Amino acid sequence: MLNNDREILLEVKNLRVEFGKRKRNKFVAVNDVSFHIYKGETFGLVGESGSGKTTIGRAIIRLNETAGGEIYFKGQKINGDIDKELDKELTRKIQMIFQDPMSSLNERAKVDYIVSEGLYNLKNYKSEGERKEKVEKALLDVGLLPEFLSRFPHEFSGGQRQRIGVARTLVMEPELIIADEPISALDVSIRAQVLNLLSELQKKKGLTYLFIAHDLSVVRFITDRLAVIHKGKIVEMADTEKLFRNPLHPYTRALLSAIPLPDPRAEKNKVLEVYDPSIHDYKNNSPKWIEIEKGHFVLGNDKELEEYGKILGRN
Repeated sequence: MLNNDREILLEVKNLRVEFGKRKRNKFVAVNDVSFHIYKGETFGLVGESGSGKTTIGRAIIRLNETAGGEIYFKGQKINGDIDKELDKELTRKIQMIFQDPMSSLNERAKVDYIVSEGLYNLKNYKSEGERKEKVEKALLDVGLLPEFLSRFPHEFSGGQRQRIGVARTLVMEPELIIADEPISALDVSIRAQVLNLLSELQKKKGLTYLFIAHDLSVVRFITDRLAVIHKGKIVEMADTEKLFRNPLHPYTRALLSAIPLPDPRAEKNKVLEVYDPSIHDYKNNSPKWIEIEKGHFVLGNDKELEEYGKILGRN
């Protein structure tokens, strides 16, 4: 259980992200999303494809413009117009690990350049010797040998390529890493290795993660707290184990029911819940985002919140 007195590293308030300039073509990808991430924790953002989770990650690192709301990093507003010095600082302190380790690495560049690119852009080294030292250390931190610096990405396996991607973020000495589905493109046998690596690096370097995923079984292993997002809105948020024990929102329950069970007999007999958005009657009774129990937030109207309260009372 995380202590609420901990320092908040990142805070997202009423975030809205839109695509398309004209009214007719406008698409709201993220709608009124709020959450915060404590320093040193792993906060999970989970939902199906197209739910807006990657859009939120890209808004935090300023790749996507925000149409409304605020994003604060260490108490300082970082979305919208900011000065060059702050922009430069954010580029170093907030880094992203991308989903596909193949397409996110420059195939024509050697590993030495790929890992050094951020250092070159920000001139974040005093001498060529210091740059090389930083790059070699980053490679060793992810379990790769300095000899690999002269090779090209196609000479590595998927798992090794993702380690190179992790080294590229580590060399910048970031405080917050946004991991956007970092293992979904990898073989199942390699996934645990990369997750273990991320956990080890967090302990060793005091890193904070925003871990974006669609696979709930993965986020249970690595996250401290978890937010479930559906069509641009967060529908439930709690400590990870609390959410798994007491899922309230029908969408959360549907996602949990889809997790494969290791026992073939139990897998065969399990009941798969299918989420139907039409079950919500929000015309006359709008949903509210409330803390239904300590640290457990859920979206629902008065009738739904009453039902959720009863569910918690039964446990």
